[in-house]
Amino acid sequence: MKLFIYSLKNILFDGDAKSVNCKTTSGEITVLDHHIPLISELAKGVMKIVDKKEQEHYIPVSSGFLQVNDHNYTRCIVDEHSSSA
Repeated sequence: MKLFIYSLKNILFDGDAKSVNCKTTSGEITVLDHHIPLISELAKGVMKIVDKKEQEHYIPVSSGFLQVNDHNYTRCIVDEHSSSA
């Protein structure tokens, strides 16, 4: 899937991913290739991304939104928090 993760200050991830795991206000989810369309509010936690090269990326999130569309694109707008907060 093509994954884009943005904060108000930066582009945090822009590339191909195998999976993205995150906490939502409804619980923890993992989005894989060709996931059904979804819009969800993100909860405080750490977003884990596994890219196509099997490398793991971690992004601390305090809030935000996740959108999965039917064209295998996933977009997130997040408010980052420091890991010491």
